[in-house]
Amino acid sequence: MIPFLDLAAATRELKAEIDSAVARVVDSGWYVGGPEVAAFEAEWADYCSAGHCVGVGNGLDALNLALKAVGVGPGDEVIVASNGYIATQLAVTMAGATPVPVEPDPATHNIDPAKIAAAISGRTRAILPTHLYGQPADLDSIAVIAERHGLAVIDDAAQAHGAKYKGRRLGGHGASTTCWSFYPSKNLGALGDAGAVTSGDPEIASRVRRLGNYGSDIRYVNQELGVNSRLDPIHAAVLRAKLGTLDQWNERRRAIAAYYNAALADCAGLTLPQVPGWAEPAWHLYVVQCDDRDRLAARLAEAGIQTLIHYPIPPHRQQAYAHMGMGEGSLPIAERLARRVLSLPIGPHLGIDRAEQVAEAVRAAL
Repeated sequence: MIPFLDLAAATRELKAEIDSAVARVVDSGWYVGGPEVAAFEAEWADYCSAGHCVGVGNGLDALNLALKAVGVGPGDEVIVASNGYIATQLAVTMAGATPVPVEPDPATHNIDPAKIAAAISGRTRAILPTHLYGQPADLDSIAVIAERHGLAVIDDAAQAHGAKYKGRRLGGHGASTTCWSFYPSKNLGALGDAGAVTSGDPEIASRVRRLGNYGSDIRYVNQELGVNSRLDPIHAAVLRAKLGTLDQWNERRRAIAAYYNAALADCAGLTLPQVPGWAEPAWHLYVVQCDDRDRLAARLAEAGIQTLIHYPIPPHRQQAYAHMGMGEGSLPIAERLARRVLSLPIGPHLGIDRAEQVAEAVRAAL
């Protein structure tokens, strides 16, 4: 069997560091907040070249709190990509606003900036692009549109830890506020749910922290309605233990992606990932497209190779958003991608030898 992602191998490689980090928290007596959380926030902000970082409970909370921190609320609209995971749209709904899906560029799978302006209305408050599969969205083009219309930009980097946009790591770009998930399968993953928000704006960072702490800056003084969403110190300590290997592990992912690109380049009926010259993906996922996707996945499963589909149902076609009234064919690019995409195994512990087996099996299955 070749698993899609071997999380246990990642833990084994850093077992001593992780064990030490967990023990340090247990021995410290700080079980909510404290120095481990503050240290990780400072280290992640520095890694991203961001002015501020606030740890939160998970990636969905990061998105929701960031939206609220920039003033998104009931009656507002937020532009999101029509494809990808539903969490981005759920965060908008949780803030009381309406998600407005915009189709992606079929080549990159990221939101198409050329289609954003047509979706802007008098109720639009923000643009929320996703760096899907770990490939940066075109932030500069989005920023121009946002500035022209007076909109906030919040980018979803849940899959893009360490990815670079025009030579600079995501997380500290201009006026945007960036949201992170540290779910265990991410390029930088905790031992459970965890997340963060980075921002160059101290007021936004301060409000995210307040909203995630019951709406309180001072104990027992609650300035506004908030929630309980704080980064656990054990997760913070584990993330600190892993942060030093993030770039190395991302390089391993890039090597596997480069191998796939070369080995599968001439496969008829297979569309490989396309990367703009200004993007350096984190390669959280390696996603191909195939007209007979389900047959290809079945053939690979028979060969002992685990694949996944990211994502089989676009958000607007989920039952949760049936009230939007967007029937089949309303967002054809997202729907076509959902029928064709297949994620091949990739991760820092896959190894080129096993990537060779994957590629051979793909070629044999087509």
